Amino acid sequence: MCAFLCPSFIRAQRRREFGQQIREDGPGGHHVKAGTPTMGGVVIMATVFIAFAFVTEGEWRSAIVLATSGGCGLLGLVDDYLKLKRRRSLGLRWWTKLVGTGFIATGLWLAATRGAHVSTNLWVPLLAVHIELGPLYPLALYVVLAGTTSAVNLTDGLDGLAAGCVAIVLSAYVAIAFSLGEYDLAVLGGCLVGACWGFLWFNAFPATIFMGDTGSLGLGGAIATFAIMTNTELLLPLLGAIFVIEAFSVMLQVASYRLTGRRIFLMAPIHHHFELSGLSETKIIIRFWIVTAVSTAIGFAIFHHG
Repeated sequence: MCAFLCPSFIRAQRRREFGQQIREDGPGGHHVKAGTPTMGGVVIMATVFIAFAFVTEGEWRSAIVLATSGGCGLLGLVDDYLKLKRRRSLGLRWWTKLVGTGFIATGLWLAATRGAHVSTNLWVPLLAVHIELGPLYPLALYVVLAGTTSAVNLTDGLDGLAAGCVAIVLSAYVAIAFSLGEYDLAVLGGCLVGACWGFLWFNAFPATIFMGDTGSLGLGGAIATFAIMTNTELLLPLLGAIFVIEAFSVMLQVASYRLTGRRIFLMAPIHHHFELSGLSETKIIIRFWIVTAVSTAIGFAIFHHG
């Protein structure tokens, strides 16, 4: 469905001149991408909602994942719209995004604990122990949600990079949900994976459409909520290792520059460092996909081991 709807959406975006705004300080090779239709996350999220509506059994956990993903996607949509309206690469201010994510996390906490009756225990992989978070649980949810959405958003800097990585990570969560007997949740994960691959047909290098913050925040929200619904929050950094690496590279770059006046990488996030080092965009993308596939395989093996 996503693959069939994308061409019409691309034509509509071109008619409206809704094209991507490129950072002035970004890699020089990216300036040719200016004007590429964006906000493709609208197609991803819409097809997931439509497809899942026909197959869902209406269970709480899958509904919470869908609602949280949609809320984060809506926040990204506002950000994308402001970028297009102002004709610049910056939309919402960082603190506005954090506040918006806070409201979404609050709703997630109430729905998870009162509706789905999700455990407030934190499962520690390999140690087979559970830590009761108690009043710290809402804060933990916020950290997971804000951290994951931000990390996926930072990863969305090369054609097809985020869509491919997200599809691989969500595939692992389909298997985890199925293993736990959460079949409705597994089907939702399948819808998300399918939408990502359908979108990737047009988002692969050279991309004819970008997902924008609508897609990266929406998909990041889905991954975060899957971790919360399956009680695998501490496994998420391994399953989504590439997102952690991308976010950590930005934090290292900022900290190093502020403390020493020097940069560790040629540019952050780290995929731009490799790009400026001479690696082709396609090679970087495929290698990052491989890293994601390996990390998710290891993460699922740990989950299965208990």
